[in-house]
Amino acid sequence: MSKLWGGRFTKGTNKLVEEYTASIGFDKALAEEDVQGSLAHVTMLGKCGILPQDDVETIKAGLNKVLEKVRAGEVVFSVADEDIHMNIEKQLIEEIGPVGGKLHTGRSRNDQVATDMHLYLRGRVVELVSLLHELQEALIVQAKDNLDTIIPGYTHLQRAQPILFAHHLLAYVSMFRRDAERLSDSYKRINVLPLGAGALAGTTFPIDRHFVAEQLGFDSVYENSLDAVSDRDFIVEFLANAALIMTHLSRLSEELVLWSSTEFSFVELDDAFCTGSSIMPQKKNPDVPELVRGKTGRVYGNLIGLLTVLKSLPLAYNKDMQEDKEGMFDTVATLTGALQLYAPMISTMKVNKGRMREAVNTDFSNATDIADFLVGKGLPFRQAHEVIGKTVLYCINEGKFLLDLTLEEFKQFSPLFDENIYAVLQPEAVVNARNVYGGTATVQVEAAIERAEVALLEANKWVTSHVGAVL
Repeated sequence: MSKLWGGRFTKGTNKLVEEYTASIGFDKALAEEDVQGSLAHVTMLGKCGILPQDDVETIKAGLNKVLEKVRAGEVVFSVADEDIHMNIEKQLIEEIGPVGGKLHTGRSRNDQVATDMHLYLRGRVVELVSLLHELQEALIVQAKDNLDTIIPGYTHLQRAQPILFAHHLLAYVSMFRRDAERLSDSYKRINVLPLGAGALAGTTFPIDRHFVAEQLGFDSVYENSLDAVSDRDFIVEFLANAALIMTHLSRLSEELVLWSSTEFSFVELDDAFCTGSSIMPQKKNPDVPELVRGKTGRVYGNLIGLLTVLKSLPLAYNKDMQEDKEGMFDTVATLTGALQLYAPMISTMKVNKGRMREAVNTDFSNATDIADFLVGKGLPFRQAHEVIGKTVLYCINEGKFLLDLTLEEFKQFSPLFDENIYAVLQPEAVVNARNVYGGTATVQVEAAIERAEVALLEANKWVTSHVGAVL
């Protein structure tokens, strides 16, 4: 069969060119969106009197049959038909005859593909926000279960100050809240209709773009036809948001890998989320967080790849822009897979509270509180800092920790020490001394959990309100 656009040409397409330029191998993922967009378009053509109503009803019936076949996996996509649009149109024509060729009246593949991607991405964004909320919920539940669990807090991967494990987990809740907010905010830029822009300049037919937008649930239409067909900012923004989400997942992954090692033994991941070794039977490998950490690179690559494609493109559409899809599809799949695994992995994670407490008891992470104790006695902080530095050095040389020192030993470094120092140095006291908004004190962490739950409840309302708007 000749190409649908073949009237201008005197030769058939070189087979290698056909294979190289075809996009059906990946844009078949847009099949449902392509049909949905076409249903709205042909309905508008009938409303505006551009096509007879009988033709419109015939085309709509044919499109619905094609959609059924797509969903049933009965459509065989052909490289010879290049892309999803021409494959669907060919299927339609085979279904209802030449009248199917009227469907493309008043549009171009340029505005059609842009519409498909807007439809596709807005649905995936709602799904991803929902998955982020599930992960936040899993972290909050673990935080509530660990309000009495103290863990060493780290800077430079060196023990710094003791904190509540719940406080540590809530840091990730905050990260993922920002991620969900960014995705939610991007929805308004995704939910803009490009259809009706034609190839680049609009169309001579008296179409009603706002009617199509209303049918498809778009909030608005592109104001400039050139911008409509050439804009891929919404995909770049999604890829950037996805890259940042993967950054946060990768940071958490690194901690889970460390925490689940024998050296730390702070947590144990459920067997369902680990694998073993083919040669070492004792091994339990944290493959999920490791692979999420590794897959972060491909998401970064997809973002840089599209930015590079777009950086020197003149207006309006260019074939280069065919490269906008595979990275987007890959990022959606990669991020979705990671988030689907992470919530249940966090929910089933066992926390070794005793090992965490042992770690806190055998370090110098309470040293800052001794300095604060001396400052409270009137000693300038810089002098107090020096006193505690010498005290810690003495402990290291003697093989002791701060709570092991006698009062006489303390007093050799400063006469300001008294028996109250032992209460100050207890891990619970150290934690609860940081009773400021956003701090690690138990009362502050309890309040933070409440705020997180309220914020999550409100955020879930956005998901609920937008699920119905997605085709």
